[in-house]
Amino acid sequence: MSLYAGFDGTPLHYSESRPDPHRHRLPVIVLAGGAARHPSYLGDLAGLDGRFPLIIPHLRGVGHSPAPSQDEVGSFWRQAEDLELLRKHLGLDRVVLAAHSAGTRLAIAYAAQFPQRLAGMALITPPAGYLVDAPSDAEQLMVRHRGEPAFDAAVQASEAGPDLSDDDAFNAWQIRVAPMGYASWGAAEQAHAVIGRWNLAAAKAYFSVEPPGDLVARVGRVTAPVLVIAGADDCLTGLAPVKALAARFPSGRLEVLERCGHYPWVERPEAFRRAIDPFLDERERAKSPPPADF
Repeated sequence: MSLYAGFDGTPLHYSESRPDPHRHRLPVIVLAGGAARHPSYLGDLAGLDGRFPLIIPHLRGVGHSPAPSQDEVGSFWRQAEDLELLRKHLGLDRVVLAAHSAGTRLAIAYAAQFPQRLAGMALITPPAGYLVDAPSDAEQLMVRHRGEPAFDAAVQASEAGPDLSDDDAFNAWQIRVAPMGYASWGAAEQAHAVIGRWNLAAAKAYFSVEPPGDLVARVGRVTAPVLVIAGADDCLTGLAPVKALAARFPSGRLEVLERCGHYPWVERPEAFRRAIDPFLDERERAKSPPPADF
């Protein structure tokens, strides 16, 4: 585990893989979702850590990083400033981001605030309703699974809403709704669903700041290549809004994985790698000199 200083001087932690013989390949900063879920649930991203060095920050209040002193400090919008300091700490001219679920909010916040420092980003099953007008089709996707006992129980728990009384209750609710996040509820999915604990206070802080009103316009000015990976059966995000998000970026591209929910590296690992590996290879080949204000 390594340390760097956040924008307010707080020591923040990150884990790092440096796979041999790929030690000198382009590092990828990976942002976990949840929000505020321990990044252990990412695993090795279907073996991606054996091809590229992965830098995985522990966001504020998660894992080994301390809780934010104020909610606003732990918001996804402000934590973009932490990412910029992590870039400098790592000595990178530009960064390649890979983000999952709620972690994509942080990736997009970074892209909006520091576009000149972004070499590319992969957004994995991103919630997109706050950036697009496309109506969610999650309800239509859910129809396919109605009648499955685990799925129906998860929907019932979701509709009842989270138990916010304490961390244990919040985590128990997350486990109850977990079947909604997968296209099927087999042994691998059930084992994965219990990995990575959520931090309730950090989750609240993450959403404590509304992004600026011109965020959509800023997204439209992000020229770095963006890969959006969607699950065709993702009942958490729906498919239509995720497709619309890919179109928001001038250099956006979309990969839809069939028979896949919210966790592509678990549900469709080979298809996930076929989608993300060429994108990262392209980013490595496109390395360029640092901007003049480095």
